[in-house]
Amino acid sequence: MSAAAARPMTNVTAKRAGFFRDVGSLGGRALRSIPRDMETLFPALIIPVFFFAINVGMMQDLIERSPFGGEMPGNVDYKAFQIPVAVLFAVTGLSRANVMVIDIQSGYFDRLALTPMNRVAMLLGFMVADMALAVAMSIPVLILAFVIGVDFATGILGIAALLALTVVWAIVYNGFPYAIALKTGNPAAVNTSFIIFFPVVFLTPLFVPQEAMTGWMATIVQYNPVTYLLRGMRALISEGWALDDILAAAAGIGVVGLITIPLATLALLSRIRRG
Repeated sequence: MSAAAARPMTNVTAKRAGFFRDVGSLGGRALRSIPRDMETLFPALIIPVFFFAINVGMMQDLIERSPFGGEMPGNVDYKAFQIPVAVLFAVTGLSRANVMVIDIQSGYFDRLALTPMNRVAMLLGFMVADMALAVAMSIPVLILAFVIGVDFATGILGIAALLALTVVWAIVYNGFPYAIALKTGNPAAVNTSFIIFFPVVFLTPLFVPQEAMTGWMATIVQYNPVTYLLRGMRALISEGWALDDILAAAAGIGVVGLITIPLATLALLSRIRRG
């Protein structure tokens, strides 16, 4: 036996790769999983296009002939008013949380937690794929907008700003399904997280301007952060660089993020401790 073989074993510890390397590795894995779930993406695109067609078909003449003032002048293009709604429908709740559940059930997530992998990167890696999905789902809706004659008052830069708001919103909202996935490890529970979407998005000036609402609905809409996100997105399309509306949209996203991101982070740390 050689001297090297006879030498007693010493403790070997894995070397940390670094935060960005961890995010890149897990993000690449999440991105590679998307083509295996293409059947889940088509309904996510068909539904917003369907609602867009129905809403415009039913209400365009009524809304455009009603001078509400403020957010919607009498000569408003109702198609442009509905495009941000279609974008939000396409991206909200579309996440890789179901893939995370599969990792939890298979034990892969627990094995990953035993490595020196950065804990926050274990969540952000999945969100890298969510960012790609948000862009991929927004582009067909924006192409539809151009096809039907919607003009962007802010041009190419405005489209980029709208996509940026959309991507950040998708990441922030997806804190909900990730928190549920990490807390329960149950795919059925993750699927029900879509229910949160309805009060968050439908209690906004979705179909008519805020000025046309009265009573309890007008009060709830006023305090819903998504109201300001829609207003900022609509400003980028129809009004131009309305800085107040755009900043309010960013602030609305931030308010939701103050709830969802800590929830997801706490659920992640709890899952790791239990594992």
